[in-house]
Amino acid sequence: MNQFEDMQTFVRIVEAGSITKAAEQMDTVKSAISRRLSDLEKRLGVTLLNRTTRRQTLTDSGESYYQQCIKIIDDVAEVEASVKNEHCALAGRIKLAAPLTFGLTHLSQAILKFNQLHPEVLFELDFNDRKVDIIEEGFDLAFRIANLEDSSMIARKITSTRLLICASPDYLKLHGTPQQPEDLKEGHVKLKYQSASENWLFKNSKAKEIVIKVPTQMIANNGQFLCRAAIEGYGLTLLPDFVAYKAIRLGQLKTVLDEYLMHNCIDAYAVYPQTRHLSQRVRSLVEFLQQYFGDKPYWRVGSSPNC
Repeated sequence: MNQFEDMQTFVRIVEAGSITKAAEQMDTVKSAISRRLSDLEKRLGVTLLNRTTRRQTLTDSGESYYQQCIKIIDDVAEVEASVKNEHCALAGRIKLAAPLTFGLTHLSQAILKFNQLHPEVLFELDFNDRKVDIIEEGFDLAFRIANLEDSSMIARKITSTRLLICASPDYLKLHGTPQQPEDLKEGHVKLKYQSASENWLFKNSKAKEIVIKVPTQMIANNGQFLCRAAIEGYGLTLLPDFVAYKAIRLGQLKTVLDEYLMHNCIDAYAVYPQTRHLSQRVRSLVEFLQQYFGDKPYWRVGSSPNC
C-alpha cells in the first residue's frame, strides 16, 4: 500500500470535485478511485468526504488531511526538483488553457518554439474564451488577459495589451474623426464584443471620468471578426492591440481618442492554484513566455500615457 499515492489520489478527488472526474483525469476507472478512497478512510478511521449522488464536501478531518497532503506533496516535489540536474531534458504533460484569439494568433507560435527546444514535453491545449476551472478540470495553468480578482490563484505576469478604439479610414471619412469623446454621441456606431460593457470610459483634460454610450451596430464573440468588420467600415470597435495591430500598421484601421481612454491597459497572466506545485517544465514555460513576449510585445501600437 503506497500512502503517498493515496494522498495524491485524495487531493485529486478533492480538486476535481468528484470521484468520476478524478478518475477521468487520472485515466483510470471510477471504481478503482472509489475503492482507494474507502480503503484510505478505513485505514485512518475517519470520514474524509461526505458524499451524495449530487455533491461531495470535506469533513473537518478531510479538510485537515487535505491541507497536510498538499504540503507533503509539494515538499516532495520540491526536494526532487532541487536534486535534478538543471541540464536534464524537460518531459511530461502540460495542460494549458488560453483565450481563443490570443491562443491561435500569438501563444501558439510561442508554444511551438518552446516545444522545439523541449520535444519531450506533451502539450494539451484548450483555446477557448470560456473561463475554465483550473482545479476541477485538471489544468496546470491558464492564460488570462484581465484585471484579476481571484485571490485563490497565483498569477505570474507574462506581458500586457492595450485596448484601442479603431475604425477604417473610409468610415472616418464618412462619419468624421472624433477629436474628443463627446464627438461619439453624434453619427457613430460601434461593433461590440459580446461580454463587453455598453459604455466606453474616457477622461477629460482634468482627468474626470466621462461615460459614452455609442449605439451598437453589431455584436460578436470574436475579436478577429470585429476587426474584419471594422476594416470593412461597419463601425468603431474597441479591440486589444494584439488583435488589431496588423490592420493598423497596414493602414486598414486607424486609432482614435487614444489619450482619452481609461482603463485601457490590461496585463496578461499565467495563472495556477496556490495549492499546486509548479513543475519544472511548467515553470520553464512561464519563464520562456515572459521572455518571448516581454514588457513591450511585438504587437504594441498606438500611443498612451497610461501604459
